[in-house]
Order: sequence, then C-alpha cells, then structure tokens
Amino acid sequence: MTIRRRDFLTLAGAATLSGSLPRLARGADNVGVYDLDRFGNARILHMTDAHAQLRPVYFREPSVNLGVGSMRGNPPHLVGRAFLERFGIRPDSADAYAFTCIEFEKAATRFGKLGGFAHLKTLVDRMRSEAGQGRALLLDGGDLWQGSGLANALQGTDMVDAANLLGIEAMTGHWEFTYGEKVLRANLERFKGEFLAQNVFLTEEAAFNDAKAFDPASGRVFKPSVIKEIGGHRIAVIGQAFPYVPIAHPKRFTPDWKFGIRDDELQKLVDVHRNTDKVDAVILLSHNGMDVDLKLASRVTGIDVILGGHTHDAVPQPISVKNADGITLVTNAGSNGKFLAVLDLELAKGKVASVRYRLLPVFSELLKPDPAMLALIEKTREPHAAALNEKIAAADRLLYRRGNFSGSMDQLICDALLGELNAEIALSPGFRWGTTALAGQQLTMEDVLAQTAVTYPQTYVQTMTGGQIRDVLEDVCDNLFNTDPYYQQGGDMVRVGGLAYTCTPDEAVGKRISDLKLDDGHALEAGKSYKVAGWASVNEQSGPPIWDVVTRHLRSVKPPNRSPPGVTLRGVEDNPGISGRV
Repeated sequence: MTIRRRDFLTLAGAATLSGSLPRLARGADNVGVYDLDRFGNARILHMTDAHAQLRPVYFREPSVNLGVGSMRGNPPHLVGRAFLERFGIRPDSADAYAFTCIEFEKAATRFGKLGGFAHLKTLVDRMRSEAGQGRALLLDGGDLWQGSGLANALQGTDMVDAANLLGIEAMTGHWEFTYGEKVLRANLERFKGEFLAQNVFLTEEAAFNDAKAFDPASGRVFKPSVIKEIGGHRIAVIGQAFPYVPIAHPKRFTPDWKFGIRDDELQKLVDVHRNTDKVDAVILLSHNGMDVDLKLASRVTGIDVILGGHTHDAVPQPISVKNADGITLVTNAGSNGKFLAVLDLELAKGKVASVRYRLLPVFSELLKPDPAMLALIEKTREPHAAALNEKIAAADRLLYRRGNFSGSMDQLICDALLGELNAEIALSPGFRWGTTALAGQQLTMEDVLAQTAVTYPQTYVQTMTGGQIRDVLEDVCDNLFNTDPYYQQGGDMVRVGGLAYTCTPDEAVGKRISDLKLDDGHALEAGKSYKVAGWASVNEQSGPPIWDVVTRHLRSVKPPNRSPPGVTLRGVEDNPGISGRV
C-alpha cells in the first residue's frame, strides 16, 4: 500500500528542513551541522545531476525560474526571498547561500565552494554509519558522467570509478546516453551498481533484428527496477530515465532505442511490486524533471516517494501530491554535487509508516576530504592536469549560467560565436549544467570545458530567415512554459546574441515572442536572411568545437560586452519565480 492521506500530517511534520547553519569557519573540521537525530529503520541517500564535477565548485542558483499555470508560485518555481520565506530559511545564512542566488558573490567568499566527491564521500559514509549496518542505500538520479572536460576525454570512466568508490548502488540516466551505446554499455560493465530504466524500449526494427535488450520479450533495453532488503523490509527502486533523449540530443547516439514517460508501463510495474512482490515501499528514481514528476505522481498510484532530478531544482522539502490511492512525496536534489538528500523511512509491513527528509548542502569547508577518493581524483586527473590547468583569461565579472533566459557565461559564449565566426546572430543552448566563476577568478581550460564539454560540440554558421529564428524561439519557449508538464523537456531558453526580444510566458503557444530587434535597433524581418552561428546542434556539423571558439575569443583580449541580455519580460511582475535581472 502507498502513503495514505490519513498519514500525511505525520509525514509533513517529519519532512522538514534542517535549521540554518552557523557561519562557517574557513578550513573548519566541525561537522556537527550534519548531526541528524536517529529516525526510522531505513535510510535512502540520493544525489543527482553531478555533471562530472569531481572537485568542489561554485554554482549560483537561478534568479529566474518562472512557473506558469498551476505551477506559478509553487515549488520548484520560487527564487530569492520568496524561496526563503516558503521554506523558512534565514537570510544571510549558509542555507540561503546554498539554495538561492541572494548576494551570491558576498556569500561565496564567506561560505566557500560546495560539493566535491572527496567531501561527498565523507558525508555519505557518515550518513551510512549513523543509519546502521545494512540500513542505507545510495542512489544516483543520472547526469553523473557528463559535464567536465575530464569526463568528456575519458568518456565517463572517471565518474564510473568515482561512483564505485562512493558506493552508488543504483542509478538512471540522461546525458550518459550521449556517449552512444557502445561506450554506455562498456561503462555499465565497469559500474558495480545497477542501471535502471523502465522507460527505454527497442524500436520495432531493432527488436526485429534481435538487438540487445534486458528483456527481449517486452523490448525493455535495461533492467527496470530492483528490490533491496533493508533491515528485513523490502524496497522496490524503479528507474525512470530522461524521457526525451532522442529529441533533445542527436538521434544517432541511440538509434535503436525509444524513450518516453510511459506512465502506463510504470503503473503496471508498480502494481507487480505491490501485489506480487509484496514490497513495503516503492521509490521512483527519476530523471523526468520536477514538474513532470509532480504530474506523474497524480496519475500513477502506489509510489511512496519520487527522488527526482534533471531540472537541477534544489527543493528542501518534499511536495505531497494526492492521487487516487493516497499521497506520493516528490523531491528534487539540486545539481553539481552541491547536495545530498537523506530520506529516512519508518517501514512497516506493506507500507511506509513515517518519513523524514533532509536535503543537506555539501559544504566543502566543513567536511574533511576522504583520502581514498581524493587520491583517486588526483590519479585520474594527473595525465590531463596540464591541459586542464592551462590559463585562458581572468573573469571580468561573475560568470554563471543557470536562469530561464540568460546568464553571463552564456552571454560570453554568444559574444564568442558572434566575434569569432563573423555572424549577425548567435544561438546557444539553454543547458542548466555549467559551474560559476567569481569576478577576477583565473579561468582555465577546465572552466571553459565545464560549460561546453559535450560529445557534439561542433559550431556552425548557417543562413536563417527572421521567421525561422522566431519559430526557434517560440518552440523552445513552449518547451519551457507549456502548462502541461508532459510537454516540457527541461533546460532553459535558448540564449541569443546580437538580438533582443520580448517574451510573455503566460501567452498561448506561438504568441510568446515579439518585438524582435537586432543590436543596431532594426526590426528582425520575417522574410530576410541572416547569418546565424551556434553549437550543439542535433544535426551533424563540421565547425570547430565550441571550446576552441570560446578560448580564442577570451585570448583575443577584445573589450568585454557588458550590456544586459536583450530579453524583456511581460506579465511576470508579481511572479515569485523572478528576482532581479533576467
């Protein structure tokens, strides 16, 4: 049985955020802020969207994360002070720094970097030890192998080795698929845990040709779920990979596989675990994105908790969703190794009796690095260290990416595309991964690759009409602001250079983008052709990789473009998903 409505008051009281942390002393060894009272008889640890960041990072949370329709003003679409108020976090605290963008630069110098696998391992080991022998389970929600220059060069093997040492027992995937089937399967042979994905099936042609599958009869490519015994209780963990891999990325990476949300198949699997396997809890390890998970929780019954990822939302408390059979709790655990979620369960026969949830920021200055993990990272990096440490330029301002419409790092990339490829307009994908650099920080090749390291990095220059450019913006905008979460694929708005426009997120499809103007003030004409540069196209391209274009631009010592992003928003004045500049 799933969590019942009558149990919710107990659960809601237990699933609370830890108190704000005290001021961190630089280099402090005190980890008392991670003391958790003993609760329940099973502990599940969850991390997601690490994006191959093995070392501690700065990562600025968004100042714009707009919700539309029923999601307006609801988590995860809260930023800044609205976020602090909703979750009871004190301003000027370490938690405020970890979860929001408020006074980010000031707070960064005070509290330092977050994450790092050596520090994460120390925290994971502590949480395991406190739970008791055999009573903890570590899960990863995907986007583990991609996002750094090292991982790109090693095709994810560095992250597999780190995951094995960390003790990840099950994971699902997204960017992992962009290495292609051969590399993916080789890495999974190396991985000591389980790779779970209930929603990936063979295409009809691949099935006809007897392509490799976990279950040839159903066409399921990967193992859909696993049952783990903890303290005499049985927990089913179901994997949900990113549903739109062949749409968001080049189809050539996964030609034999079809994806999708597949909530009907998921319901069948949950029912088997509940009715036949008689498990005591069902956990969905998801890479859908939080809005999708919230809708899915209302449609699929029998899931106790969804441990979510993909949209990089750090949400301190679970969101409860009613469905026909009870309540499902939906979580999302941030990105870049910044957080470790701790889900404590009190399991009874056939049910979850009570829950406590904490989303713990991984403050690198409060956690001693684990020696074995630190040694592994240094050994793996050593052959590549000289190339990664190559100095490129100093950051002329705070450089960040995350935000619905723009980020200063994306502006820099667009400037590089315009200047180095002699284009009129630049388009850059709205990826949510990519670390933050403080003003004055020396940028290295590793920093550039942390923004650009993909397996399809080639740039392009092509001719597009004004009408085609507008259609691209409308299409991406609908993906971001469609009121039906099942039509959202995650990510943010495509970034633009050389162009300004107005966006009205609450408008209907096809009517959100208006007032398109070039930098010279002239209106973008629908029938006129323009020279457009971009990168990371789903179609094969032959231009230089984006990291070469960006480094060439940085080394050129051209005057930096400090003009604000050319996006004007309408109808969002009282939306708590926006704070400060776009």
